[in-house]
Amino acid sequence: MSNNQSEAVVFIHGLFMNGWDMSLLRSRISDAGYTAHQFSYSSTSTNIDQIVDELRDFVDKIDAETIHYVGHSLGGLVIRHFLHAYPEMPPGRVVTLGSPHNGSGAAHFLNQFDFTSLILGESLNTGLLGNVPEWKNERELGSIAGNASFGMGKLFSGLEEPNDGTVTVEETLLENSTDHILLSVSHTGLLLSKTTADETLNFLKQGKFTKN
Repeated sequence: MSNNQSEAVVFIHGLFMNGWDMSLLRSRISDAGYTAHQFSYSSTSTNIDQIVDELRDFVDKIDAETIHYVGHSLGGLVIRHFLHAYPEMPPGRVVTLGSPHNGSGAAHFLNQFDFTSLILGESLNTGLLGNVPEWKNERELGSIAGNASFGMGKLFSGLEEPNDGTVTVEETLLENSTDHILLSVSHTGLLLSKTTADETLNFLKQGKFTKN
């Protein structure tokens, strides 16, 4: 159990999702004593400035002394935009799961086609092409990557190895981050794996992973 009952965790889903995909991970984190909150947003039709403002309103309603953030894929980039815009938010750690901190090669590949903007919409401006504010290490951030290569990214040629089927391990590396860990799971598997949940909890509690 968490020693501090006033600790909350905000979960932020990835592209094309609404938060249901994070249900098992939320349950595991909640079982460890944290209060779990799911933030939902339109990843393709809402611009990042509006998403950040909506997230600010969402977080402002949480009654907790410490607020952590866990983001899957695009959700991790949303967190970076948010904390860049509002660095004065309550203290807490950040865990990103399969987030392409250096831009998404799959998104860059798709971006050469005219139909891409119709499919990915505003997500391209959220950071999939690499346009995310610099991380200045003002709070602890741990990045979890997968190397089980199963996912929609396999449909695109040129996805470098190792990868989780959607995002390459290289893309998950973030300058000035606190810690990075590689697990044998796929992009979606990051949300289902008990090991991912355990390592997320380790980082929320201690600011580091254990399997390095």
